[in-house]
Amino acid sequence: MLYQLYETQRALMAPFSEFASASAKLYTHPLSAFSHTPMAQRVSAGLDLMHRLAKDYEKPEFDIRSVSVDGVDVAVQEQVAISKPFCRLLRFKRFTDNPAVLDEMKSQPTVLVVAPLSGHHSTLLRDTVRVLLRDHKVLITDWTDARTVPLEAGPFHLNDYVAYVQEFIRFVGPDVHVISVCQPTVPVLAAVSLMATNGEFTPRTLTMMGGPIDARLSPTSVNNLATTKSFEWFENNVIYRVPSNFAGVGRRVYPGFLQHTGFVAMNPDRHVSSHYDYFLDLIRGDDSSAESHRQFYDEYNAVLDMPAEYYLETIKAVFQDYALVNGTWFKDGVQVRPQDITTGALLTVEGELDDISGAGQTRAAHGLCTGIPKERQFHYDVEGAGHYGIFAGRRWRELVYPVVKDFIARYNSAGKSAAPGTELVAEAALQVGGSSSARTLAKRPPRKTRAASQG
Repeated sequence: MLYQLYETQRALMAPFSEFASASAKLYTHPLSAFSHTPMAQRVSAGLDLMHRLAKDYEKPEFDIRSVSVDGVDVAVQEQVAISKPFCRLLRFKRFTDNPAVLDEMKSQPTVLVVAPLSGHHSTLLRDTVRVLLRDHKVLITDWTDARTVPLEAGPFHLNDYVAYVQEFIRFVGPDVHVISVCQPTVPVLAAVSLMATNGEFTPRTLTMMGGPIDARLSPTSVNNLATTKSFEWFENNVIYRVPSNFAGVGRRVYPGFLQHTGFVAMNPDRHVSSHYDYFLDLIRGDDSSAESHRQFYDEYNAVLDMPAEYYLETIKAVFQDYALVNGTWFKDGVQVRPQDITTGALLTVEGELDDISGAGQTRAAHGLCTGIPKERQFHYDVEGAGHYGIFAGRRWRELVYPVVKDFIARYNSAGKSAAPGTELVAEAALQVGGSSSARTLAKRPPRKTRAASQG
């Protein structure tokens, strides 16, 4: 019933939102008499803010049309590599007429980015993809809003997520480098573990960023909610059926609007302050700051519904039973054993100020992946970075990406040893010494030469 009430409210607010938008323009257009009245700028700013608070936010586009490769702008086109009921595997194909740049692009590593299925759309990783495209071939998981998936497609469980990831890794091939951000660190590690147990190839590198591998460590408000409420509470209080105005009518989901309410409730003062600053920017005519606000909230306010079975199983397995770290996770009768991974290399990344995945939660992967030699395990703490800062924004571009880039390059040519001539950023990436909490700076290999970067 709550979902139906929300949809009714949204439908009723839509005309008022559009009226507020049109009225805001009426008070700023130079040919309008209203724009010359006293307080016109304030009235327009207030109406514009009202419009944005009441409007419905649809899924944004990645909108990556071009990137710079070796100083040359190349065109980018989205292609659907695999289409499944609950996810599309997108490939960002780069095009250029420059033979030298084309040869370089062909030799660059292939990266599979596994985006979160945790409320926001995969476009939240737009900045991650855009920066990676400078030096890599990039594919990303684009998860489908569950309310658009007909009931005939069947349910989607946590183990189905694992199976999707395995299929995507097999599709890309043994040269793949996998980057998982936030929630998918757990099912990605499970997927690769099961592939190793089955004797299949595993990715050349695994980069895990800000995820709850071991949610017992440094618990955050997200972890505390999952542990203080019972499984039945979640099932009875946050799961609803999709109403009749969507293709997935009748499907049980964790609605996006409830997730968004939870996001805002974590930092309400910050959001109020941000919207007030937006109001002031409009009054001052600071178009650049106002546009930055719009871009952020166009993404932040666009949410999707999660399949109920997937969400509930994630709560239980990851945040209540700690199935991965306790060795109690089974898929099709096979135990998930991260210790069976023996090839490739592992890098974990955590933000110093992350309030979603606490300190040590992602790094815990090293204690599980004991089959990977210690000299191929690395950890990086990003100073001053919150959860989003490790994969988007200035800290991602200037601090995290150089580490990730050099890590992938180092292990791109050989799965078991560092490629000659590559460099892991020693000042930032810290080598993990077994189960000990002590960290030492990674030794710096010879600086990468131009020839080495071209393969």
